[in-house]
Amino acid sequence: MITNLSQYQKKAVESTEGPLLIIAGPGSGKTFTLVERILYLIQNKEVEPENIMVATFTEKAANELVTRISNKLHSENIKFNLNEMYVGTIHSICLRILEENREYTRLKKNYTLLDQFDQQYLIYQKMRRFLEIEDIGELLSPNQSRWKQSEFLLKWINKLSEEIVSIDDLLIHEDIRLNVLGKCYKVYSELLIEENALDFSTIQLETLKLLEENDDIRFAYNDVLHYLMIDEYQDTNTIQEKLVFLLAGERQNICVVGDDDQGLYRFRGATIRNILEFPSNFEEGTCEQVELSTNYRSNPAIVQFYNHWMEQNNWLYGSTNYRFDKKIEAHKSNFIEQKSVIKVSGENGLGDWESEVYLFLKAMKEQGKLTDWNQVAFLFKSVKNSKVLSLSRYLEERGIPVYSPRSNLYFERREVKLALGAILFLFPQYGRERKWNDDAELPEWEYYDVCLREFAGELRKPENKDLLNWCKVKARDHFVLEKNTDYTFSGLFYQLIQFELFSSMISENIFTVKDSREARNLSLFSNMLTKYEYLHHISVLTPNNITDAVVRLFNQYIRFLIQGGINEYEDDSEYAPSGCVSFLTIHQSKGLEFPIVLVGSLNATPTKQYTELDEILQNEFYSKRPFEPLDRTKYYDFYRLYYTAYSRAQNILALTCQENISNGRGTRNVPAKTFVESYQHLKSWREEPSIFDIELSQVKDVNIKREYSFTSHINLFETCALQYKFYKELGFAPVRQGATIFGTLVHQTIEDIHKAVLKGEQHSITLDNIEGWFNTNYQYLSKSERVYLAESTKVAALKQVESYVEKQNGDWSRIQEAEVDVSLVKDNYILKGTIDVITGDGDTVEIIDFKSEKKPDLENEREAINRYKRQLEVYAHLVEERTDYTVSKMHIYYTGEKNSNPYVTFNKDSSVINQTIKSFDTIVERIENYDYTIKDRPKKHCGNCDMRFYCDRNL
Repeated sequence: MITNLSQYQKKAVESTEGPLLIIAGPGSGKTFTLVERILYLIQNKEVEPENIMVATFTEKAANELVTRISNKLHSENIKFNLNEMYVGTIHSICLRILEENREYTRLKKNYTLLDQFDQQYLIYQKMRRFLEIEDIGELLSPNQSRWKQSEFLLKWINKLSEEIVSIDDLLIHEDIRLNVLGKCYKVYSELLIEENALDFSTIQLETLKLLEENDDIRFAYNDVLHYLMIDEYQDTNTIQEKLVFLLAGERQNICVVGDDDQGLYRFRGATIRNILEFPSNFEEGTCEQVELSTNYRSNPAIVQFYNHWMEQNNWLYGSTNYRFDKKIEAHKSNFIEQKSVIKVSGENGLGDWESEVYLFLKAMKEQGKLTDWNQVAFLFKSVKNSKVLSLSRYLEERGIPVYSPRSNLYFERREVKLALGAILFLFPQYGRERKWNDDAELPEWEYYDVCLREFAGELRKPENKDLLNWCKVKARDHFVLEKNTDYTFSGLFYQLIQFELFSSMISENIFTVKDSREARNLSLFSNMLTKYEYLHHISVLTPNNITDAVVRLFNQYIRFLIQGGINEYEDDSEYAPSGCVSFLTIHQSKGLEFPIVLVGSLNATPTKQYTELDEILQNEFYSKRPFEPLDRTKYYDFYRLYYTAYSRAQNILALTCQENISNGRGTRNVPAKTFVESYQHLKSWREEPSIFDIELSQVKDVNIKREYSFTSHINLFETCALQYKFYKELGFAPVRQGATIFGTLVHQTIEDIHKAVLKGEQHSITLDNIEGWFNTNYQYLSKSERVYLAESTKVAALKQVESYVEKQNGDWSRIQEAEVDVSLVKDNYILKGTIDVITGDGDTVEIIDFKSEKKPDLENEREAINRYKRQLEVYAHLVEERTDYTVSKMHIYYTGEKNSNPYVTFNKDSSVINQTIKSFDTIVERIENYDYTIKDRPKKHCGNCDMRFYCDRNL
């Protein structure tokens, strides 16, 4: 029996068959409803969890959804394997589908996933190929820098992917610009193939092609996915809508959830038409429609305010209404007498906005019910705006910490300036060689000089004498480098952080985002360096490459990052870190809620967001006819944006600005005309003393269950808790080691062999094919990791694979499954793992885990073997939980063993499994309490650890 559901939520939960549209207003309990709907399907409709697909918009929302689903099913004692459920973002689900069917795509193993900066940098590096296209000047301005040209191309290339535009049609169009754009897209597609890469748009495009071109694959997913639920449907684009309908098949059990008033992502190809027109995709009367319009989040005055805001705009154009006709109502439990919508603004032209905001916050802390700064969020169109940055600094200088990871402040942080200054100091040739020609002047050079001066200033301090001496030696060596080093910039960085100037920043506790900011920014710095080395194929510094590598690092790579900005660390487990007020973009705040919300950017006006090319593409090339009139979209988007902002507030909503700004050329009206009707009736916080009596909610505890894998989490922590801290928790980027690629290469080739067996293609397991699989894996693995094995090492790896095959004597009949993902949902975390292979006859099976090394001494290395045994015990437990199999034995297979039986075999002992899982509970508890203490260093593992310099000096 379902409890705690409203009448409309209950209808949404129980309407399971056929298409369903749920219009869910702000704070209407949509995630709660989705989770209850999943439970209803499993308990009442007897649907298997793996027959349900649930997709949402952001990684953070997906993680919360996974947690809430797993908690609910776990509390109801429903057995399920989380790995078999299709739950995540649409992008992550597409990636899974591609990985499951990779041999039917252009992708090879070890493909690279490009973010937006990677995409632009790839285009920039290969710009010559684009500039060779005939008539390229019709599309690109010759007056722009190549970096700006690459930014322009990236925008259009992504748009063509998202809208599934026919490139062949572009190539024959009479408009030369469209011809050239089509040719540019073809060049970019060739680059992706050469790089074995995907970007976020082509993830979906490749999945669409896979499903459209392979009926058997599509039908297989239709057989598995009986019920689909898509959250935030108003933010889906054309390609995502096509994917949803292809995956749903003829059952058409598609439930879409969203709010047309919160459609914000037109710039990423999203179209509000998907939700407004959803019912028209089906026969009339087929699609159920449920409206969740009761707001359980906000005080009534806030709900009334944002309802009135939407009513101010005219949504009717011709005979079409571009908004569902609805009105949100506050739940009766939220009714209070106090005024809860106010303004916190600097008075007319006085320039006192920053102090007014500070005094408001201070008063709320001293006179009101504010107990933690994280109950306050500021929302802006952009947090990179100079006025927003100024406010952030103003508050921090007065003791109010600000959490603003997307504010473009990364390169202003002291720790980043010192790290950059150190690298500049260590390569003195940059000062001499940085000019490419006599006329070159880059604005970033002044910033680099500041970084160098700040670092040099630290070197003069007595406590940094050792660092000074080390730097002098390294700088001299680099300036007249005579032989290859055994490191690159990232390797040098790991030597650098052994010294107290930096080691003190990463030795501090990391209990909160605020405490760990320095360490996490240095971690980002390590990732920045390793990515540069990856993109430019730099494995060591040599006399021939050192100057060019240094100049490119600063004049191109870091310069472009400075221009584009780099986000600081964001904690997925909490969206409002304790002890800080949050500065967020309105887009960033979507789906979140805060007790006190201050909405700024009141000087903004609706602005045109399309060009002539947009019009041509929309009218002639998009797969659907034009929907919203282009000349109205700027108004629609503007009102939806601020509606989303206002509806984040739970208890107090404040509009905040500096009224009527004087800019030397006159006075600019603030707030802008669009806001006047809403703003003019608001009283200042000083005139509404009742706001101090309002009971403020606590920030919602997202309580995301973190996932832990046996190998990369549990085993790593047991081996060295400090390694775990630096690499897993803080995210430092390890410099790749050859030993890692060796094991991966062996494992991937054995995986190819097992895949052939399971496809009934045992005849293909020949020495020639094995070598072919091996070489293909090595080609793309070495390209991906930028690590190359000596020929003798490659031969040794191939011998391990061939030896394994030889020992099977051509009998593969016992293999039942391979690469089996399993999970165990616990009260506080999710344990995950992958079983290499399951073998056996009938219902009794054995599980095998491969290790690409020699068989260890069973006495002297008993501890390591016992660790593997515990892992296999839990694997065995999970196999028996999710299948009808009985596990009889567990094996470790050492592919490097030449002289004896490669197996270490254990009998399954059910009595010790619970004790094993309890030991994992203890490890996870230590991880989540940030307890990284170690008794002794694991000397055997220190040799290849990048943090060894830090540990040698500081432990």
